[in-house]
Amino acid sequence: MIDPLGGPAYWLPFAICFLIAYLIGSIPFGLIVTRLGGAGDVRAIGSGNIGATNVLRTGRKGLAIATLLLDVLKGALPVWLAGRYGPEMAVVAGLGAVLGHCFPVWLKFRGGKGVATALGVMLVLTPLVALLAVLLFVLVTALSRYVSLGSMLGAIAACVLAYVLGHVQAAELYLVLTLLILAKHAGNIRRLFAGTESKLGASG
Repeated sequence: MIDPLGGPAYWLPFAICFLIAYLIGSIPFGLIVTRLGGAGDVRAIGSGNIGATNVLRTGRKGLAIATLLLDVLKGALPVWLAGRYGPEMAVVAGLGAVLGHCFPVWLKFRGGKGVATALGVMLVLTPLVALLAVLLFVLVTALSRYVSLGSMLGAIAACVLAYVLGHVQAAELYLVLTLLILAKHAGNIRRLFAGTESKLGASG
């Protein structure tokens, strides 16, 4: 019988790539940075999330910026390395990295919302799309002061822009990542409709 997946010689490199990217994405930089910075366990602050927005609630902007940059890096680095072996491998790495951030094995699969890590993936695969999505995020967040709203709209825009600009394979990946990001923001969506969502700059 013919193996429709092409046999281990075909799929094993993709599985290894996914696993490595997942483990890199699983590194909880928000937790590590806040502990090293003397701010305690970020999971006990604000929303309990390990992302940069919640790290900002410690009042330590430097720690939040460091978390943001490291979370972006752990999305960008695996994709950049995997991209040397082809675009399909880069897409697999991107998916693995974001899933790792959202469901890190080191924290019993309780992770962040994937936005910064997804941005790192996009910066490597489609820099222009990433830039436009960030600009929309900044605009929406500045006007509404809702980071969650800016994040979700930026992710949705990235899907549309990638498809419009002809990056079909990337657009398919971004669709999966956007659905994941929206699912991780379910609580934020409920609070937005209820008018109880925390605004940027508000205390924990």
